[in-house]
Amino acid sequence: MPKPVQIDAEWDDEARVWIATSDDAPGLVVEAETWQAMIDDVRAVLPALLGLNEGFAGGLTLTFRAETRLALAGG
Repeated sequence: MPKPVQIDAEWDDEARVWIATSDDAPGLVVEAETWQAMIDDVRAVLPALLGLNEGFAGGLTLTFRAETRLALAGG
C-alpha cells in the first residue's frame, strides 16, 4: 500500500521561490522558482530521503498543500 506524504509548499515572495517541507519526511527542504520545478525536485529527492530515514515499500502518494497570505489595503 502506498505511503501518504503531505508536502507543505509556501511561496517566498522575497526570495521568489517555492519552499517545500513535510512533517512526514523529516529533513525535506526544497526550493524552486516554479511550482512544477518544486514538484519535480520533491519527486526526485523524496524516495532517497525516506529510504535513508525509515524505509518504505509500496511507493508513495504525494499531496501538495499550498498557502498564500495576502494583505489588502482598506478602501
